[in-house]
Amino acid sequence: MTDPALMASAVVMDVDEDKVDDVVLALLWLTLHDERLAWKGFDWGALNRLHHKGMILDPKGKVKSVVLTEDGLRRSEALFTELFVQKPGQ
Repeated sequence: MTDPALMASAVVMDVDEDKVDDVVLALLWLTLHDERLAWKGFDWGALNRLHHKGMILDPKGKVKSVVLTEDGLRRSEALFTELFVQKPGQ
């Protein structure tokens, strides 16, 4: 079997970072705790972009959580519902 890391380096992809950011923001909703904190175990590039978009406070630091802004909380919940919640009859 081929090493996945070697396969990934051989494939050139044009990644839509906005879609990646939406999925990361939705998954932050999944790990939400203490009202507006979420575990920050995601790609640093995505977290930095979410910070620049005003969805989370600066992710830098030793704490294991990020703080979602009001806009981030609303968008995170909406994206989670859109992407991961089954509609009736599905």
